[in-house]
Amino acid sequence: MSKQADVLPTVRDEAREYPSASGSLFGDYFNEIKRWNFRKDGIIDARGRRLFETTAMAVEHKAYPFQIPLEGRSGPWVQADGHRMMMLSSYDYLGLIGDRRVNEAAKDAVDQYGTGTGGVRLLTGSTDLHQQMEAEVAAYKGTDAAITFSSGYLANVAVITSLFGPPDRVVADSLSHRSLMDACRMAGVQVQRFQHNDPASLRHELQNGPQANRTLIISDGVFSMDGDIACLPEIVALKKEFGCYLLMDESHASGMLGATGRGTDEHWGIDTDDVDIWTGSLAKAIPSNGGFVAVSQELAIYLQHAAAPFIFSAALCPAAVAAVRKALQILHAEPERVRCLRKNADFLRAGLQSLGYNTGLSETGVIPVILGSEIEAGLLARRLRDFSIIATPVMFPAVAQGMARLRLCVTAAHSTSDLEYALDAFEKLAEPA
Repeated sequence: MSKQADVLPTVRDEAREYPSASGSLFGDYFNEIKRWNFRKDGIIDARGRRLFETTAMAVEHKAYPFQIPLEGRSGPWVQADGHRMMMLSSYDYLGLIGDRRVNEAAKDAVDQYGTGTGGVRLLTGSTDLHQQMEAEVAAYKGTDAAITFSSGYLANVAVITSLFGPPDRVVADSLSHRSLMDACRMAGVQVQRFQHNDPASLRHELQNGPQANRTLIISDGVFSMDGDIACLPEIVALKKEFGCYLLMDESHASGMLGATGRGTDEHWGIDTDDVDIWTGSLAKAIPSNGGFVAVSQELAIYLQHAAAPFIFSAALCPAAVAAVRKALQILHAEPERVRCLRKNADFLRAGLQSLGYNTGLSETGVIPVILGSEIEAGLLARRLRDFSIIATPVMFPAVAQGMARLRLCVTAAHSTSDLEYALDAFEKLAEPA
């Protein structure tokens, strides 16, 4: 619950200035006349033209929507750009950022271990704290073992590049996270895409793909831009029928799905062992940094000695490790946070739909407001700032062209008053000018 619900803003304020919306991060760069010439032999080629032109247009209209500098911790309400704002795009699904217990655990770890480890995990960067955390992550996911990396992105890169290569193939949901697709490109593996969350399309791809030594099916548990849930029972059945392996990315499902927040398997009642590789983030519902791979002990031993990000990238700092451990303990002791998150998401989604907004496929705490036009998405985000609300727009290439949206993220820390305030703002902005 928000502790600030009793001091909600009462009026739209169009007079306020937002330095980041005017491009303060870039200094005077976009205030001067630019004649960009992105030649094919330049350090930035033609791909940069659209990026610079759209950024310049946003700055000109004081509507640059990204990199808003927070002036303190995240939460349902934040201090940002010099103003108190409602945060509606944070991944802090369980409302644990700033929790006193998590903070104290992180401080204690700094006192005992320092701010860094001085090495990579394989060499001198492992502490007993890391090993305890990984045992607890494995217990949380119900696997024999787990290993962790400095981000969820690197966890996906680590597992795919160290296990698969050109003789193999990946069959991935068309909306799988960018990190998974980047990992496939790095591995040089053959890639097929099946239509989003469509078992019939997956079957077709499995039956008609190229020759391969091994086939890996890939899907997100909760899709990060649409907020819907993978059809895991059907995917598992096809995996078994065709003798494939299966990777599920739980980055947005962890802490969100299932009675205790364990994720997609708990949501569907699927045996954890039916999925060969679980990956996920430790920087969303778990308020820390890092990513995990939860697997068999045999596979964990292999990855510890073969995964490049484990061998060549710095270990997670002790404070982050301690924060993960404490957050997992809180999640185990307080599953009501998962129920609160679900209740809040249902309330906001139903309210937006009643106002005529298109929330797409959402059935979780990730709620898109699909607008289509990138300009419309950017301007709605800017207009919401005048109601003291931060709502992040998402545009191509993060989503398909013509599918620009605001991506709202509900948390267990939002109060009903918070969400009613947000719906009131969306209602006002839906009215004809």
